[in-house]
Amino acid sequence: MEFFIDTAIVDEIREIGEWGVLAGVTTNPSLIVASGRDFREVVLEIAGMVGGAISAEVTALDAEGMIKEGREVAAWNEHVVVKLPLTPAGLQACKALTADGIRTNVTLCFSVPQALLAARAGATYISPFAGRVDDIGWDGIQLIREIKEAYVLGGIETKVLAASIRHPMHVQQAALAGADVATIPYKVFKQMVSHPLTDKGLDGFMKDWAKRGEAKQ
Repeated sequence: MEFFIDTAIVDEIREIGEWGVLAGVTTNPSLIVASGRDFREVVLEIAGMVGGAISAEVTALDAEGMIKEGREVAAWNEHVVVKLPLTPAGLQACKALTADGIRTNVTLCFSVPQALLAARAGATYISPFAGRVDDIGWDGIQLIREIKEAYVLGGIETKVLAASIRHPMHVQQAALAGADVATIPYKVFKQMVSHPLTDKGLDGFMKDWAKRGEAKQ
């Protein structure tokens, strides 16, 4: 399973990118607003930092507007993936942009039937929202598992991109459910790399190494 980071804060992308684990970045209008920067400017800066897929979301609500905006955004950089909402207009735009050879990420997916529609419209990625599904009392990871199973049975190549990841266990569960990608917030990346036994073990190694130096004196 590949790791994307879900943020538009370039300092966060730079830090996690230095770990050597990132395959891409996802953004959305809320994240762009939180960054306090110009949409195109931040996408191009991210493109210069990460050599993988960068999801940039359209803000138009009608199909014609989505297609026009999607073509414009895709032209910014070869790594841009146009992010579209899972609505009738979004599906129409997905079909048109896919026909143009533009990669798409269909987002705000909450059911298997929605995921099947997006796949048939040509989506490169489908983004089921695990955390938000959990919030309404359903099982977000089970949704990811069922979408992946449906895609495998149908010979569908659309990649399952687990989104709305809330904690490291979500990452583990998404991987075991067969997700192709997980897009992970900065905070969760920091939680993933940390473990008290790792810290305790490293501290013990360093103390032993220091004793070795003391013995030579």
